[in-house]
Amino acid sequence: MDSYIKPSSTGAAPAIISGGMGVRISWWVMARIVAMMGGLGVVSGTGLEIVYPRLLQDGDPGGHVRRAFTELARRHSALAGPVWEIFDKYYIEGGRAPGTPYKPVPLCRLARIENFRPGPDSFWELPREMQVLVLAANFAEVWLAKEGHDGPVGINFLRKVERPLPWALYGAMLAGAAYVLVGAGSPDELPGMINALSKHEPAVMSFKVHGARSGSGAFYAAVRPRALNAGGRNLPAPRFLAIVSSFGLAKTLASDPAARPYGFVVEGSEAGGHSAAPAMMTFDAGGKQTLVYTERDKADIGAIAGLGLPFWLAGAYASHARLRSARELGAAGIQFGTLAALSAQSGLAPELRSRVLKLLAAGELRVNNSLVSPTGFPFKVAQVPGTISETPVYLARTRRCDIGLLQAAYLTPEGELGYRCPAEPVETFKAKGGRVQNTAGRACLCNALLAAAGQPQLRQGGYVEPPVVTLGEDLASARALLAALPPGHETYSIGKAMKFLREA
Repeated sequence: MDSYIKPSSTGAAPAIISGGMGVRISWWVMARIVAMMGGLGVVSGTGLEIVYPRLLQDGDPGGHVRRAFTELARRHSALAGPVWEIFDKYYIEGGRAPGTPYKPVPLCRLARIENFRPGPDSFWELPREMQVLVLAANFAEVWLAKEGHDGPVGINFLRKVERPLPWALYGAMLAGAAYVLVGAGSPDELPGMINALSKHEPAVMSFKVHGARSGSGAFYAAVRPRALNAGGRNLPAPRFLAIVSSFGLAKTLASDPAARPYGFVVEGSEAGGHSAAPAMMTFDAGGKQTLVYTERDKADIGAIAGLGLPFWLAGAYASHARLRSARELGAAGIQFGTLAALSAQSGLAPELRSRVLKLLAAGELRVNNSLVSPTGFPFKVAQVPGTISETPVYLARTRRCDIGLLQAAYLTPEGELGYRCPAEPVETFKAKGGRVQNTAGRACLCNALLAAAGQPQLRQGGYVEPPVVTLGEDLASARALLAALPPGHETYSIGKAMKFLREA
């Protein structure tokens, strides 16, 4: 029998990393438990600037937001005023009245910074209120996950959600994040950003602008800590893990001293959420584009091991046997997502989790590759009644884009920045220069993922935004844990999942 795998000691690379999934599916409660049990507990940094205002409008259950904001204001007194202004703007004592929609949060729109650096490049930043909101929300999520223990806590970002990322990263670093994980795009700029922000120096990150002329200069989002009055002693620089799916990207990052990460999370095509596209796209009999992954799409693990940096394997590795095999291949360990997402301590709305687990227990849960994401990245969708995985539910929703995390920037005829999303009304997208064919089948993941986390927006006439559930293709471990539950129990704890991974 395989032996028990011990938790890593303080400072050592952990053998087990929890996935940074969805919008608050990987939230501070779950990450805190994983970290206390010797793993790397990871929170999702996606959309926290929407999540936290909604928590405040729901009355701040447990007082956790107030407690975290109090700590941020204590550490950085110059931020106290702006932080409490945000708190007061959204907080509702006792929570919203039934049937009341959430107050909208301003979209993350950038304004040009004049005279920042000489040259053809242009530099942009969020309005000050949004800078503070993004920073405070990410600080709070990491700080709450770290509260009361010394286990390692990390945060996960999507490179495609680029406009809030610099301020989110700084907020997480102010809270003492031990690791930063970034995927869904090349994260080559992150090491330099982390180094600059650890010294409270300005950090910049490029963002793509469709329609910009070649040679006219690059576009950068720039976070300026001293302009926020958030300086102080140097911060410990978190270890950066690049999420990759190929040896090519891993080699490129490892070969460049400015882009070299501490290590890699190597995601297979079975992993949930956004995935890299397969090498070849295929079409069904009706001409619809389909996603089929083959051996060509698998990362060369031996070659990645040869780069000499720590790496973890993700996607279908959530078992003790797979953890053993990963380590035999040279990996430091594994990252697990689906097993965590279906645990009782994930941020998935309890009623929705119950529906998913009943399908899983009955052997009826299916997870499909889809092109539903506005990003163009393939996206895993669990087929669950009442969610946008059902065609009637998808078609019944009025197309709108009122959160905008996945909007792409483009240059207007006047030379200003505009924003468009393939999930917005088709005619609106077309009027902004978007290609109509890119709207086919696209869904508003911003609203759907917030709904999955129990924060659905209410619309006129009582319409409630439907959720989307994203899981990995490997459901065997979650099914095994369910089968081992005592009678009357519907789900397992994240602690049992950790024990399942560590023990044969």
